[in-house]
Amino acid sequence: MLRVTGHPSAVCNGVTRRDLLRAGSLAALGAVASRPLLARASNSTGPRPGAAKRVILIDLFGGPSHIDTFDPKPDAPDGIRGAFGTTATALPGVRVCEHLPLLAKRLDRLAVVRTVSHKYNSHNPYGVMTGFDGGQDQLDYFARPTNHPSVPSVCQYLGVGRGKELPGYVVLPAYPGYTQGLRRAGPYGGYLGPKWDPVFATAERHVGKDTSADKDFYNADVTPQGEPCLPRLTGEITLDALNTRRSLVQQLDTHSAWFDGRREGGRRDAAFDLLLSPRAKCAFDLTGEPLKLRERYGTDLFGSSVLLARRLAEAGVTFVTVHTEAKPNGHWDTHENNFNMLRKLLLPFLDRAVSALVDDLADRGLLDETLVVVTGDMGRSPRVNGKAGRDHWPQCGFCLFAGGGTRPGVVHGTSDKIGAFPVDHPVSAGDLAATVYHLVGLDPEAMVPDHTARPIHVSHGGRPVRAVLR
Repeated sequence: MLRVTGHPSAVCNGVTRRDLLRAGSLAALGAVASRPLLARASNSTGPRPGAAKRVILIDLFGGPSHIDTFDPKPDAPDGIRGAFGTTATALPGVRVCEHLPLLAKRLDRLAVVRTVSHKYNSHNPYGVMTGFDGGQDQLDYFARPTNHPSVPSVCQYLGVGRGKELPGYVVLPAYPGYTQGLRRAGPYGGYLGPKWDPVFATAERHVGKDTSADKDFYNADVTPQGEPCLPRLTGEITLDALNTRRSLVQQLDTHSAWFDGRREGGRRDAAFDLLLSPRAKCAFDLTGEPLKLRERYGTDLFGSSVLLARRLAEAGVTFVTVHTEAKPNGHWDTHENNFNMLRKLLLPFLDRAVSALVDDLADRGLLDETLVVVTGDMGRSPRVNGKAGRDHWPQCGFCLFAGGGTRPGVVHGTSDKIGAFPVDHPVSAGDLAATVYHLVGLDPEAMVPDHTARPIHVSHGGRPVRAVLR
């Protein structure tokens, strides 16, 4: 728990000349070393006004079954079509899983891609968050400084969505892997540097006394509980120390800007901003929402996270990701008990929270300027295994879009009779990333420098999915 001590006082510099020179020297060295990188980055097309002023990504960690959600195969043989029926939607002739009644009624407000196909066979957000699908678990399962940067990190690096009072990029309910003691690759700044990392909320309360045990991994009767909270700093720190920290950061910015010719360094101390910002504290306070609306989203961990995503976006955070991972069973990695997990736990959350988010944004006049993206690591295998589960299947999956310049009422792409492979219009992870870049006003063909100063295509060869664009 952070305890801020000491008396409030006007900030004077409080930094010695030696500290100032040291800070300036470090900034100078950093700026000189990064000159080639900055030069290469400057060749990229700058941002333009985009249809989407904010982006909310709901990442269904583990990989949701496309066949049991938005691409049902009722005429497929036993062992493939699954245990669920289908229901009519607001789009004539289009049917989805019977356990998605709220989204079925709103399908004319969504764009559905049924042919997301890539190569990264891992339940890990690296491909989802970066658009790069060439990862290997031996190298890319855990976050490393040489990973490709996330889409929001690239956007901020290139000038879109940098925070002012609030950070530009927040991940809820916490960093991916937080209940397993690991840091999964995907949401970070990677080779662009840690200053483009997101701010991670914290969610310390979750179901299960022993979070290392897997006994409830496929338990459909237990719902992850809790709420995302403001980040914490451990130990004691005085207000003067916090202000000194801010002062040093500002000095580094000033000297870096002088060396690289920019008017502003762009670096922000996000922890400082969040801890002392009344807007941040207000945005994280869900008690201000009517109980009826909270229940509409769902009062469990992930329903609360989606509601908080709306609050943060409305308050001024440009990029918010809800990563649906929490042990023991807060995941879509349904190798066992797939149909009970979906029917009792996962589909009710998805149906309730996403429909509530779309309605809420529309009611507030925010949907046209807010891009909502719902996808997962991959789809699930067409054939049901011997444990009533479906296994990993990156060859075919789904993505939903709403608002933010997308075209409602579109169903894009067709998979084969058993949902194994796209028949037409395959959409890669890079294509999804390129679509987001296009909608926020960045050139999907832009390049950024990696850790060796090589120019890297931000969409990794992807192109915007034109069929879902207005």
